[in-house]
Amino acid sequence: MKYSVCIWRFLLIGGLITTLYSCSKPVDAPMEMEMVWIPGGTFVMGTNDPTAQANERPAREVTMDGFWMDATPVTNHQFLQFVEATGYVTDAEKKLDWEEMKKQLPPGSPRPPESNLAPGSLIFHKTEGPVDLRYYDQWWQWKTGVNWRQPEGPGSSVRNRMNHPVVHVSWFDAVAYAEWAGKRLPTEAEWEYAARGGREKNTRFVWGEEFMPGGQHMANTWTGTFPYENNHEDGYEATSPVATFPPNGYGLYDMAGNVWNWCSDLYAANIHLQAYRSEDKDCCINPVGPEKSYDPMNPYAPELRVIKGGSFLCHVDYCESYRPSARRGNTPDTATSHTSFRCVKEGPPPVASSGSN
Repeated sequence: MKYSVCIWRFLLIGGLITTLYSCSKPVDAPMEMEMVWIPGGTFVMGTNDPTAQANERPAREVTMDGFWMDATPVTNHQFLQFVEATGYVTDAEKKLDWEEMKKQLPPGSPRPPESNLAPGSLIFHKTEGPVDLRYYDQWWQWKTGVNWRQPEGPGSSVRNRMNHPVVHVSWFDAVAYAEWAGKRLPTEAEWEYAARGGREKNTRFVWGEEFMPGGQHMANTWTGTFPYENNHEDGYEATSPVATFPPNGYGLYDMAGNVWNWCSDLYAANIHLQAYRSEDKDCCINPVGPEKSYDPMNPYAPELRVIKGGSFLCHVDYCESYRPSARRGNTPDTATSHTSFRCVKEGPPPVASSGSN
């Protein structure tokens, strides 16, 4: 494993936190969609909404060139094709490297039991009732034997979920897939620009200002009371098949909810503020993120990467990260049950059909 698992994963498996397909051939017909052309333009990245997280502010104008983007997150079927072609082994399928792991931890942190270094990943589990939402360890569980093939652990399978987004993939896993496919991960700016769907005015959500326009669920999010009651009003407990909910203005699906998406950029909690104060005009033309990651909440992590889009766990009372400006940083070798990715690539725009008279 190239980098250590994030600090809170270590704390979870060590029980120290106080704060805070068997793969077989698919049985459901895989649904794979073409890439979508995202035309270049200028948009307002981030937000000035005082109710948003500090890492989303202030808003800034950004200009983007056009690019192609996957219409949906990468599915289990697509990832299976990659693994069968290359023999790739994901980070969640590898034993944790303590020598790398301890680099992200405070000096003197004790080595966890050898059994806790076995291959595994982080899965969500509901609490028995209301809890203090500051303490993540109450609903996240480190479990050995969990990976993209067995998303709930030994005995589980993605055989009947080939159309669902692949999960339990690290940033390194996503990069490996993208390179195999002749693509790359999107920058944070590309992701947010595409998510906004070409709307002339920024709205709170990908689809507009109302969370449920006309009473319709527009994304796979947590419905009920987080983190102990999910009433499945949107039809799903966890991931949903890609393209289940309406697309945005560019024809992109799942740009809000369902799964977080890895981006290529390093994460800095204050990136918008840095750009706002910068005298470098290139900072707002196809920006590619900072040279060094920074997160005061995770000071020992050397290389956090941006994730965007929120997931099926997001709820207005907790994070509401299905908003296009929402953003988080995560360590690049961390895999979870609600993180996936989609790819982009450069190229000429589509050729318009001439039609006939």
